[in-house]
Amino acid sequence: MIDVERRSRATEAFFGRRKGKALRGQQAETLEAMLPQYIVDLSAPAPQPLNDLFPEQTERLRLEIGFGGGEHLIHRALEQQATGFIGVEPFVNSMQKLLARIGETGARNIRVYNDDATQLLDWLPDGCLDQIDLLYPDPWPKKKHWKRRFVSQVNLTRFHRVLKPGARFCFASDIDTYVNWTLQHCHAHGGFEWTARNAADWLTPYEGWPSTRYEAKARREGRSSAYLTFRKI
Repeated sequence: MIDVERRSRATEAFFGRRKGKALRGQQAETLEAMLPQYIVDLSAPAPQPLNDLFPEQTERLRLEIGFGGGEHLIHRALEQQATGFIGVEPFVNSMQKLLARIGETGARNIRVYNDDATQLLDWLPDGCLDQIDLLYPDPWPKKKHWKRRFVSQVNLTRFHRVLKPGARFCFASDIDTYVNWTLQHCHAHGGFEWTARNAADWLTPYEGWPSTRYEAKARREGRSSAYLTFRKI
């Protein structure tokens, strides 16, 4: 049995609560039955090549950190079936929703991890990923909590290590301070090039972008979004 309530190791607190409403019978059964089939086992060495995590051959590998409701992850997985996707989400209710959608769609190119993303990043081999997506992460809006934001020099170094040369880090947020924070941190890091050439490049959603419930909420509340793309250099 997978312990979905296990605590993260002692690291920075990048995420808040682990559970919302109690899972109903069928939801709990889905989580219990499917999570062991799809979870990445960090107790074993990473396979070489990493593509062997997936039952069918993949041409690219992509990581999404904090997939929330899973709308974007499942959309991309069905759209790009030659790409292997790893999704990280510690929130139990969100994990259950994604696994249910995997069951409904039959997607075979998704693997998941249900704890601190830094653990997975440290487990991954050098230069193995084609893209990392960090979409609408928790902004930790109070200034005293900004140190908990996932974008940091330490985590950008983690990203840089696991991305292939020229691979992409994509970041989306509706919080201006976090957008500016990310631009400043990537510039200071020195290992990433911001690809925007004009405002349209970062105010326009990514190609094939499926609007998520978080994005819809932001628009209802009058906030616009930024879509930043950085290339590993």
